[in-house]
Amino acid sequence: MYGGDEVSAVVVDLGSHTCKAGYAGEDAPKAVFPSVVGSIDQMEVDDPDIPDKNSGSAPDTKSKGNRKFYVGSQDLGFRRDHMEVLSPIKDGIVIDWDMVESIWDHALRKCLLIDPKEHPMLLAEPCSNTQQQREKAAEIMFEKYQVPALFLAKNAVLTSFASGRATSLIVDSGGGSTTVAAVHDGYVLQKAVATSPIGGELLTDCLLKSLEHKGISIKPRYAFRRKEIRPGEFQTVDLDFPNTTESYKLYSQRVIVSDIKECVCRAPDTPYDESSYSNIPMTSYELPDGQTIEIGADRFKIPDILFNPSLVQSIPGMETYAETTTSVRGLPQMVIESINKCDVDIRRELFSSILLAGGTASMQQLKERLEKDLLEESPQAARVKVLASGNATERRFSVWIGGSILASLGSFQQMWFSKSEFEEHGASYIQRKCP
Repeated sequence: MYGGDEVSAVVVDLGSHTCKAGYAGEDAPKAVFPSVVGSIDQMEVDDPDIPDKNSGSAPDTKSKGNRKFYVGSQDLGFRRDHMEVLSPIKDGIVIDWDMVESIWDHALRKCLLIDPKEHPMLLAEPCSNTQQQREKAAEIMFEKYQVPALFLAKNAVLTSFASGRATSLIVDSGGGSTTVAAVHDGYVLQKAVATSPIGGELLTDCLLKSLEHKGISIKPRYAFRRKEIRPGEFQTVDLDFPNTTESYKLYSQRVIVSDIKECVCRAPDTPYDESSYSNIPMTSYELPDGQTIEIGADRFKIPDILFNPSLVQSIPGMETYAETTTSVRGLPQMVIESINKCDVDIRRELFSSILLAGGTASMQQLKERLEKDLLEESPQAARVKVLASGNATERRFSVWIGGSILASLGSFQQMWFSKSEFEEHGASYIQRKCP
């Protein structure tokens, strides 16, 4: 048992798109940065000892073997030769622990400026997390960071806590995937978890390919320089960096396209079809290089992929994804399937408390469209209610906010998995302490 409640716990939610970190008891995370890592293989670079003369401040680098890592928006925003942008998480599962450590290092030491030895740590984890993944996270936290206590909490449970409910159906649509999970009395019903590979990043890629097909090139910020020739008049000069990797170029383009998506896209009121959306008014958006583009039907087509995954096949250049999305179900089908896998006694309650969470779920009109589709497809007796906090920031950070509430409760303090218990029972004890 851990009884250290004089220092506040730290809550870390490492998602597939962004990492959120901050102190328990606060209403928003202190640090929010991309959960991808810039990696330079030192073997490929002839002379890595020459300092980067353009970088200004010292970057948050961390060497692991022959790889050098760059973490955080600032370091990733600076182009470097041969830098690959990689994600340590695939389908919700960690595939590279060295990168995860570099992200944790950045969050705890660079952003929060704390010594992990002094703070208990609450980590959010996906519902599909395996036993090996949980034990590995516990080992790193206790052995490398020497935290006094640890707790792993499921994303869906934390979202439920954030809204003040013990029983609800969570629709968590993030960067890498969408998960629908039923939570009953604070526990995830594993048999009713449904996942889909469609998340914000896939929608961003679809929008990027669609714009490129229309002849609109998205220039990354490092690829040009704008200079003022007369007041209010700018000239754009293209810059060429032959050693830029494809993954860095794509990352830089995605940052811009993701902003376009957030600014202009909204879920359509009815299922998308080409004929009815072909002559809708255009919306303009100014790109960083000064050119203004017009976006029409894509504003509705891209978000509708969440409801109708087969639309991916109609986007030029997305053929590789088309195979993975053929068997994927849309949001309303996932919700109904998940509820039908639960006991009959709680189905009515789940239908009336469907919670939206995650960055992709904060898209305009998504709540209204999901509610409308569910009313058409659900049983007559069900009272369908889709709940989403009016504040998009809260929806985006709902997992973190739930962790912040949980870790600051007085009654939670005896739930921690302490360092002494880890030393006595080993990492496998996390299964008992954090069900």
